[in-house]
Amino acid sequence: MDFDVIIIGAGPAGYVAGIRAGQTGLKTCIIEKKDPGGMCLNWGCIPTKGMIENARLYQRIKKAEEFGIKGIDTDSISFDWKKGMERIRKVIKKLSDGISHLLNKNGVEIIKGEARLTGLNEIEVNNKRITAKNIIIATGSIPERKKYPVPDEMVISVEEMFCRDSMPDEIAIAGQGVSAFELARLLTDTGRKVSLITPIDRLIPQGDPYLSRYGENRLKQAGVNLYLNSAIVGSYDGGVLAGDERIRVPAEIVISCEKRVPVIPPVDIPSLSESGFLLTEEGFIAVDEWLMTTIPNIFAIGDVNGKSILAHAASAQGLNVINYINGIKDPLDFRRIPLNIYSNPEIAQVGLSEAELRDRKIDYKLTEIPMSINAKALMEGSEEGFIRLFSDKKYGEVLGVQIVSPHATDMIAEALVIMQMEGTIYDMMGIVHAHPTVSEIYGEAVRNTEDGGD
Repeated sequence: MDFDVIIIGAGPAGYVAGIRAGQTGLKTCIIEKKDPGGMCLNWGCIPTKGMIENARLYQRIKKAEEFGIKGIDTDSISFDWKKGMERIRKVIKKLSDGISHLLNKNGVEIIKGEARLTGLNEIEVNNKRITAKNIIIATGSIPERKKYPVPDEMVISVEEMFCRDSMPDEIAIAGQGVSAFELARLLTDTGRKVSLITPIDRLIPQGDPYLSRYGENRLKQAGVNLYLNSAIVGSYDGGVLAGDERIRVPAEIVISCEKRVPVIPPVDIPSLSESGFLLTEEGFIAVDEWLMTTIPNIFAIGDVNGKSILAHAASAQGLNVINYINGIKDPLDFRRIPLNIYSNPEIAQVGLSEAELRDRKIDYKLTEIPMSINAKALMEGSEEGFIRLFSDKKYGEVLGVQIVSPHATDMIAEALVIMQMEGTIYDMMGIVHAHPTVSEIYGEAVRNTEDGGD
């Protein structure tokens, strides 16, 4: 065999698996047809979150006088999309170079090209055939290419959006999920008039319904026109038509942010079915608890298996498969992978939702504490939000945590550590948080839980 491991795709699943494989002494090759980092780094997570940070600063500057800063004419400041993207592209370049460096440092051979599966242990790339004991498919996903009843020139992808040097004043987003949510907030905070048209009745189906409703209300308060259970049904001179009522929605462009579909690599193996693998009903590659396909030495990780579309979940799967190849068998618990939403304020969730606790007939306690009692949040002028902590009534085990606050996407890690150890509210009670910090809200929550209050 030429390699111990061949990985197809250098996104968050593939490059993390590649680096870890190299670190453990496996002779590894990674094949990527575009750029290291995949969608997340180049036109997804990093551009989106980077521009959200730009927009947050822009909104914060508008409130400068509240913090005692005079001399800023808030009526004259504006958001420069081109300048903002220039900063983010520098960040992307630095991170991409870092990934390439780590792959090279750990002896991973990088081949640029499109891989084709030609055998159970064989890949063809650039008209050359290479073999490996194990093959890992990490080809990711893309937004569903949906045809809207509007002029083609109106519709752009998220990737195209981040290649632009400017954005129009009126924008419609068609789609669903966290990505659509974050883009709506980003564009609104940069001064655009945004309408979000989604075919589902809950914008964030992955999240607790309570959090989804909160997020939807926050978008409306920020000025987003939200159309649930709706679709683009036509256009007019100046915008698009939404829903059965054919509501006029002003828009110069439509950003397609539809649900994601897997990117399945070409398969040319006569002994397998036409698709190459047993696919799920949604078209993703089916895998078992070890992330193995129907073929024992071929694995599928990240978006392509449909278990999660989160970048950090993809990376965790990559590490998990390399562990398996090295004889360490420890299934990944997807309930302990946090859901982060980079809004204003941020939203984060880990563990079981309230609906799941009820479905499982678990005797739980919910403790909710408002962020308005937290000194650091008040000082930052970001006191809106809360923490919701779900614990087992009998033993106090922490079953789930939801946070809406500044830094929520960072703070959720503390809950994750406790849950990873099957820890209780009493374990959390022993943690001393520095004062003043936003994370002190954990202490308030567990003390309130122990005291019996809600």
